[in-house]
Amino acid sequence: MKLALRHAFVLLVCAFALFPILFVVSAAVNPLGTLASSDLVPNGASLDNFAKLFSSDTYPFARWVFNSVFIALAASTASLLLSMFAAYAFSRMRFAGRRVGLLALLLIQMFPQFLAIVTIFMIFTRVTELYPAFGFNTTWGILLLYLGGALGVNTWLMKGFLDTIPKELDESATVDGATHAQIFWKIILPLVTPILAVTALLAFIGTMSEFLMANIFLRDAESKTLAVGMYGMIAGDGRNANFGMFAAATLITAIPTVSVFLWLQKFIVSGLTAGAVKG
Repeated sequence: MKLALRHAFVLLVCAFALFPILFVVSAAVNPLGTLASSDLVPNGASLDNFAKLFSSDTYPFARWVFNSVFIALAASTASLLLSMFAAYAFSRMRFAGRRVGLLALLLIQMFPQFLAIVTIFMIFTRVTELYPAFGFNTTWGILLLYLGGALGVNTWLMKGFLDTIPKELDESATVDGATHAQIFWKIILPLVTPILAVTALLAFIGTMSEFLMANIFLRDAESKTLAVGMYGMIAGDGRNANFGMFAAATLITAIPTVSVFLWLQKFIVSGLTAGAVKG
């Protein structure tokens, strides 16, 4: 009896998790492409929504995909490097202001970046006048905005992982004449591959799904990311008429995130056994 209840509970949880996915897939292949006609089991199947999505003159979806993937990859890579350098310094070096710096990073993360939106908007208004390539409606501008909050949680996360690595490895390498850069790149980095992969994945997902800041600073149709562009597809009267295209866009949006996860998965596993302590 207990085994049957457990199986029933698992099936219920699976059904609860799969229902939204099945509904989105059904809406994406629904030939009518409207919210009113969408159901869990569609009356027919067609790829018209996908074709309209890439051929639409109103919604440059292909450009949105490129913008989102490029910004997510660039922002996650840059934030990963900055956080890793900061975590290594806080973990391995002793200097004045170390404790204050760690606490400052922690306290700053308690306040969302959106609280400074007015100040950031005024700064970007001036930047747009002086350096248009880094202002509103630009890829480099939104990258700078994201990198402004790159440190913080990631630094603390990686510092905790670095603290578990024996410092004797650093001392042995120093005796052999290795510099701080050589110790970092050739000894420490291979050992922290799992946390790097996890941090990179979290940063990529966070950037891909970020909406609030991008919705304010990216107003031009060609400069929008997927989150901002797809919101515009179903805003107002488009909620019903464009729901099929929106569902198709949702499925396509999941491809980059799943691809990055599958690529980083091997580093999470292999990083546990690779590195300087491997015989």
